[in-house]
Amino acid sequence: MCRNIRVLLNFTPPTTEEEIRAAALQYVRKVSGTRKPSKANQEIFDRAVDEIARITGHVVHGMETHSPPRTRENEAAKAKARGAKRYALTTRREAS
Repeated sequence: MCRNIRVLLNFTPPTTEEEIRAAALQYVRKVSGTRKPSKANQEIFDRAVDEIARITGHVVHGMETHSPPRTRENEAAKAKARGAKRYALTTRREAS
């Protein structure tokens, strides 16, 4: 899965429409294989982003969870730790 697409469910404060749209945009970019579509494809690209954002909003705002809410700060710290671990493994392999 694309690393830029983040978990959006169960955050405090709640996930914003901007975050949902950004995830939808990343998804459409990934599946279409293009960062910026041609003029001929712009309308379908934008429509796909809109529809995916709408559906994602239904999922994020409609699902129930019994887990404690996540915070963006904790999720960022976890991602940073995963990155540091990944980088350390890569550096060790290259040194071998």
